[in-house]
Amino acid sequence: MKTDIPKHFPAKLFNPVYLPFINDQTPLQVFFGGSSSGKSYCIGAQRVIIDVLKGGRNYLIVRNVGKSIRGSVYNEIIKCIGIWDLDKSFKPNKSDFTITCDNGYQILFSGLDDPQKLKSITPIKGVVTDVLYEEATEDEYNAYKEVSKRLRGGSDKIIKREIFLFNPILKTHWIYKEFFQGCFGDDDKLYRDDKKLILKTTYKDNKFLTQQDIDRLESETNEYFYNVYTLGNWGVLGALIFTNWEKRDLSEMRDQFDNYKNGLDFGFTNDPSTGVRLAVRDDTIYITHAFYEYGLTNRDIAGKIEEIMPLTLKSKGSQEQILADSAEPKSIWELSNDFNINVRGANKKPGSVNHGIQWIQQHKIVIHYELQDVINEFEMYQWKEDKDGNILNIPIDKFNHAIDAIRYALSEQIMTIETEVIEDLSVYGIPM
Repeated sequence: MKTDIPKHFPAKLFNPVYLPFINDQTPLQVFFGGSSSGKSYCIGAQRVIIDVLKGGRNYLIVRNVGKSIRGSVYNEIIKCIGIWDLDKSFKPNKSDFTITCDNGYQILFSGLDDPQKLKSITPIKGVVTDVLYEEATEDEYNAYKEVSKRLRGGSDKIIKREIFLFNPILKTHWIYKEFFQGCFGDDDKLYRDDKKLILKTTYKDNKFLTQQDIDRLESETNEYFYNVYTLGNWGVLGALIFTNWEKRDLSEMRDQFDNYKNGLDFGFTNDPSTGVRLAVRDDTIYITHAFYEYGLTNRDIAGKIEEIMPLTLKSKGSQEQILADSAEPKSIWELSNDFNINVRGANKKPGSVNHGIQWIQQHKIVIHYELQDVINEFEMYQWKEDKDGNILNIPIDKFNHAIDAIRYALSEQIMTIETEVIEDLSVYGIPM
């Protein structure tokens, strides 16, 4: 296996499936497949660091929403720099969101939601030679075409590349139509010609996984999630729960609401901690703010709450409250007593999940365009199906952390409506 890895990076540091592509110069490169396949770490971190160390290449790493980069590929690169003991060779700048090598070449980061910033990005040495699209299925086709223009100019000695990393969530996606049709079959693992490289990988290609990681992926019972996230196949969605939503820029509207409601769902390692701030007006639910992160302690959560839900702080008069997952009483107590936040548990009586879903379905939902993790959930939340493909009235317990937080935020309003309906029925002698 011929590769071009500096001698002080032995092959054992890499997953073998990616080694032939460490120095691949194909202009268009697509690395896709299942979860935990190692593509983001090897291609999105290890290879990036090696390329910049060797000199001649500047990376622009983009994601649909800039704020989400810090918690994904940026952290992977910083982690890899530390593991490889290269802290003296790379200097991160958190304010400019850049990582600069001591040879002058850089790793630059930006969101596709800030086109003006994209236009102004210029490395301090040379030009942008590589654009890497992290979680590329989040991106709009027009945004991709705009970023492609960033590869114009510079020396002909360096082959410029566009690199895509993603899970294949929907076969109707523009990426499938643009890059896959006519050259890559459902059972193919590798395609390459002079202009395009496509590599499919799964968890079986990642030698660094624990048995617990493997068991989690192999035990997935939902057909869609098993096909996409375990097997790495292009997905075909079943019965979506929410279709009554849209994304929109709510920046100018956010200060106009005076009836904000807040919800909180706890997580840590396998699930994110999620907080949402929303308002209801004229049968429309406006989701204006959110945080969605893994590994947050209660202190971290308190900091996020102070940032996006400041009126829930007791020091500010607690004009708003947070309704949180009542299954975490210890966390609720700590947020309330140690961090002075007006928070309490939401009522989670039997049937509250389905009733909350039905209530939300009766409203139009508008999500601020920057809240990509929330948008992802609304795109993916589905009903279960039986073995014959019949839809069951049971939501799949995945892609629902922000949605659960939304239900908690609205739980008192939902219960009030339910009580009014019950009282109204009793007038007609319907037994309760």
